[in-house]
Amino acid sequence: MGFWTGLIAFGAAAAYVIVQLLQVAGFLWFPVDEILIYGTSLCIVIPFVLEILALHYVTPVGKKYWSHAALIFSVIYAVFVTANYVVQLATVIPMKLKGTSDEVRVLEQTPHSLFWDFDALGYIFMGLTTLIATPVFEKQGFQKWVRISFLANALVTPLISFVYFYPGYSDKLLLLGFPWGITAPLSMLLLAIMFKKNYEIQKSF
Repeated sequence: MGFWTGLIAFGAAAAYVIVQLLQVAGFLWFPVDEILIYGTSLCIVIPFVLEILALHYVTPVGKKYWSHAALIFSVIYAVFVTANYVVQLATVIPMKLKGTSDEVRVLEQTPHSLFWDFDALGYIFMGLTTLIATPVFEKQGFQKWVRISFLANALVTPLISFVYFYPGYSDKLLLLGFPWGITAPLSMLLLAIMFKKNYEIQKSF
């Protein structure tokens, strides 16, 4: 489960990054851009939480405090972003297509709006998930690389926070958070590979 959910989370995160780049480059337009961005983002949520849940179950007893804390933070991430993406996909975008978006303007994710802050908090808690899970991994072998990828993703979180909460938003500012497009999918993928390696080792005995 850890391997497959991690692989799905990685695929969804990579798809989101590709869609975001295409939108910024001007190759996607409404409503396709928003549907793909929110849709791919939503597809990350459950696999990511289940991957962290799997991590908690394979963590040695002495380190389970850290994996349990990571699981809690991943659930907080899931609540914030799911609320946002479902509202955008099921309410805001359909109302825009009907030409009645003024009725739900308060629900639209625009810079410094309510659901913009929801999105920000979601990715901040994802970063905290990878930060607090870092002590779970050994400093040697393949786990060392998983540990580094988790720490790298956590270190990107201040950049994500700056992009979301800086008073003036622009596409150039968005690029400041681009390292997340590498660190987040990479951490999900390396953790999935770690599960696969552990499973193969267990099968050999």
